[in-house]
Amino acid sequence: MIKVVVLTGAGISADSGISTFRDSGGLWEGHDVMEVASVEGWKNNPAKVLEFYNIRRKQAVQAEPNEGHKAVAKLQEYFDVTVITQNVDELHEKAGSEKVIHLHGKLTEARSEKNPDYVINIGADSINFGDQCPQGGQLRPNIVWFGEMVPKMYDAAIATQKADIFIVVGTSLVVYPAASLTNEVSPDTEIYVVDPKRPEAYFSNKVHFIEDTAAKGMPKLVEQLIAQHT
Repeated sequence: MIKVVVLTGAGISADSGISTFRDSGGLWEGHDVMEVASVEGWKNNPAKVLEFYNIRRKQAVQAEPNEGHKAVAKLQEYFDVTVITQNVDELHEKAGSEKVIHLHGKLTEARSEKNPDYVINIGADSINFGDQCPQGGQLRPNIVWFGEMVPKMYDAAIATQKADIFIVVGTSLVVYPAASLTNEVSPDTEIYVVDPKRPEAYFSNKVHFIEDTAAKGMPKLVEQLIAQHT
């Protein structure tokens, strides 16, 4: 079966009402991104970081997948699909996608500051300063912040290397290491980019651009791929 890898960013969730910090001058809900999404921000003011993610978690849990997410899920009916997402919401799963690699973690999970392997599902619940794991470590969002390693990068790179079709949706491709996945694409892989603005990334392969939002562009691309390959 043809292997399709879909790399998604904040743009695919924008039509579901989840704000993107790059479209608002580097701010998330009025916060500088480094204050709430970095190791330094956590060390400086953990209570502020926790409250920020408590708000985001409730927003994400209430959000519904849009036509872009649904189109990605529809690909599974015809292809072997792996979704690699930079998003920390779970809208791909809500839409029905089964194989999803979350590069930057999930809002609905908490992990121990002391033991990274201690991860629990908290749904829409808040994490408060003083909440601890059984070993006594402070609980924090299971999110990969600026300044931290991305544990799932290896899995994402392997999937990308095996792709027959590689689709980029709603990401500027300027955040590393996720942006480096374009270097893992095989020379004979078909590449499609769905975004209102063309990313300034380098692609060694010929790229087919669909300059539209994910909610409008992905359904068009899916119908095109189904017609071409099935």
